Order: sequence, then C-alpha cells, then structure tokens
Amino acid sequence: MFENRRHAVQGLTALFFLVMALVLPGAALCSPEEFHVPVEYYKLPNGLRVVLSQDRTAPTVCVGVYYRIGFRIEPRDRTGFAHLFEHMMFQGSKNLGKMEFIKLVQQNGGVLNGSTRFDFTNYFEVMPSNKLETVLWAEADRMSGLAVTDENLKNQQGVVGNEVKVNVLNAPYGGFPWIDMPMAANSNWYNAHNFYGDLLHIEAAKLDEVKKFFDTYYAPNNAVLAIVGDFDPAEAKKLVEKYFGSIKSAQVPPQPDLTEPRQDKEKHVTKKDPLAPKPAIAVGYHMPDRNTPEYYAMGLIEQMLIEGDDSLLRQELVQKRGLTDSVEGGINLLGNMFDYNGPMLLSADLTFDASTKPETVLEAIDTAVEPVRSKPLDQKTLDRSLVKLRSSLYDTIGQFGGFGLVDLLASFALFDDDPSRVNSLDAEFRKVTPELVQKTAQEYLRPGNRTIVLVEPAPKDAAAAPAKSQ
Repeated sequence: MFENRRHAVQGLTALFFLVMALVLPGAALCSPEEFHVPVEYYKLPNGLRVVLSQDRTAPTVCVGVYYRIGFRIEPRDRTGFAHLFEHMMFQGSKNLGKMEFIKLVQQNGGVLNGSTRFDFTNYFEVMPSNKLETVLWAEADRMSGLAVTDENLKNQQGVVGNEVKVNVLNAPYGGFPWIDMPMAANSNWYNAHNFYGDLLHIEAAKLDEVKKFFDTYYAPNNAVLAIVGDFDPAEAKKLVEKYFGSIKSAQVPPQPDLTEPRQDKEKHVTKKDPLAPKPAIAVGYHMPDRNTPEYYAMGLIEQMLIEGDDSLLRQELVQKRGLTDSVEGGINLLGNMFDYNGPMLLSADLTFDASTKPETVLEAIDTAVEPVRSKPLDQKTLDRSLVKLRSSLYDTIGQFGGFGLVDLLASFALFDDDPSRVNSLDAEFRKVTPELVQKTAQEYLRPGNRTIVLVEPAPKDAAAAPAKSQ
C-alpha cells in the first residue's frame, strides 16, 4: 500500500501562498509571509508520543499511528519482512476479526491506508469528526493485541508474494528506480538490500518471528499517534488516555548503524529488463545529513534540477534536446524530503529511445547539472526555487483530509522529538544563500558522489537479469 514512487508536485504562483495560508488545516495567518500550524505535543507514561493539531475547517479528523520500524532495519535474510507485517496489521485483533478494521472505517464514512517506508510503518484513517473515538479504539485494539496466527501469516505471505510478482518481477521497469537505486548507491546492508522482499525470504518467515517482531516494534514507546482536524483537544486527550494509556511498553533495541561511507567514485549498474519497451536511466546523489544547512540547500537544488517544467533537467532533456518526454525524481522516492531518518538520495530518472546512446543522455544531464556546481547562482533563480518549494510544502500539508500534515508531525515527533519543526521549515529554507547552494552542489553533485542505473531492454524470452556493476 503506497509502495509506488511519488510524483513531483509542480510549483504554483506566489499568490498561492496567501490563499493556502487562509485555508490550510490549522493555519493561522500572521502576515502574508508567515504561516503557523497549531501543535500540541506530549507523551503518555508508556512512552507513546501524541501530537494534536486542531483545525475546524471541515467536520473531519485524520488519525495516524506511526511505528519506528521500516525497510532499513528489518531482519537479515527476511527481506520484505517489514512490508509483510504491514499487511498483518489488517488481519484482526482482540475485538475485531479479520478485515473488520477496514469495514469499521468504511461503514462509518471513512477511508484508510497504510504503508511501509524506509524508517517507519504507518497507518492512517480520515473519518467524520464524530467518529474520532471509534478509530482511536480500533487503533489501540490492534496495538495491544494483534491476531498473529499461522493462517493469517500464510495468507499474507501469498498476498505480498503476489505484490512482488505484479509490481516488480512481472512489470516493465519493475523496481526501477525506487528499489534499484538504493541497492546500487548504498553499501551498508540496511540501506542497500531489496526491501520489497525476496520471494524466498517472504515465504520462509515463521510465526514465532512475526510474534517477536510485533512484540518488539509495535509498542507504544516505539510509536507516534497524531490527530489532525476537527476535534476538542481536551476531549481527545481523555480518549487517548482511555484507549492507549494501559498498553504496555516494550524493550525496543537500539537502532542499527545506518551510516554510509563517503562515495568518491562514480558507480555504474546495468539491469537487463525483458519487459521494458525502451531503455531507462537514473542518476542518484547521496544527500547531506538531515537538518543541516546543506540539507535545506539540497531541497532547493531539487527544485532547480527536477521539479516543474522550468527545471534545468527538463529544459535540457525535454525542451531543448527532445531526448525524452519527462524527467521524474526528487529526494526520497517513497515519500518526501522530510519523512525519513537516515541516508537518502536525490535522484532523477527518464526513459529514452533505443536509437539514443546512454552516453548522450548522460552528457545532457551533465550539461544541466554542472553549471549549478561551477557557476555562481543568481538570487532570482534561488528565489524562484524557494517559491516552488514553499508551494510544494504547503500542498503537502494540505493533502488528503489532513494526512499530509499528520505525516510531517508524526515524522518529526518520531525522529526529532519535535513536531513543531513543521513551523520552522519555511524559515530554514529562507536562510539558504546562493553561496551555500553552490558550496552544497560542489560537494554533493560531484561525479564521485553519483550512481548511475541503466535499464536495457532484453529479448522477450529472456529471463530477468540481475543488475550488474561496471
């Protein structure tokens, strides 16, 4: 669920910011340039982190529960385990039978989903505001007692195995670049393994492993509960205490070492794909550490290079040379630049005609990228990128009945213990100078920090070939 890669959000006009500041969830307009989301943050004695953000705009509420367990730290020899367990969470709990959680939400006029990401697994519901208690009870019910049975495990092993076949093994460009690029660019196993899952690993999962996984990671002290929308904070606190307060905490192991060594030599990987109608290429650059000045500068560099029809890569490869019809990509293909906590990549990818040499495409990419590294940046270009980024950020905050804001608040609570960071993002990006952009580009857009993944069409009767480094 939500495994597909994200699509870039194109920039809007500066007028957009004033309009959005008036209508976004929980927004308080202080001035045309200032935006504020109400945030109340506290913790229960059992360690559950709770974030509340009231918004009376519409009679709906969005509830999200985020667990700090994702692709990166799943067990070795059990690739895809975190994703498999996401499916298990819909198979029943103490008071709700198999699939009854979904029925409960839908019959009360709500929608729901869940996803497995690099650093968390999340579940959320958008409900009529008078059903807040119902969904809190249901989320607490499965947190406190999931139905981990052999029947449910075997059933979901089949479901996830079919997902792998449909979305990766039997799909054109399956796994490109959202699986292929992290595996090629990273050297630490936790960041570089096939997180969607090897069929042999998925089928080998045992019931006792699943139970241990649940008891270890699906505990309140490893989770965030975020509530956004039309609710009374005092009443919400009582409900949170009522349903989550008695759930016992667990002994959560420390996070593994996720660091990546500095990459000094460009990497090349070729993947044969018998289902691909055209060649495809992706380039990926290692990101600076989160929350550093360079991190925010890279967010603006993303806007310059990839986002929108005015981006440098689209102008060079699409408008000027006609090598492709689109360029996709960004920071974190499974989310956005805010909802991860570990090594990450800025990547871009495209398909091109078989008559075009890959070297021609790479030369065009370099033509677009190199000036960002070698030439001073003018303030006008930086300002335009800032407009696009703010537009994208505000659009994210307003997504899908409050889910976009839930995602940011929960991520910042989970990784930074500070969901109020959502209100400082705009100021951090405004601090970025042309000099910092060039300095960041010189370090992080250098060829030695880059990985190139090339997909080559193969004969129709050929088996899918593993990626090969060059």
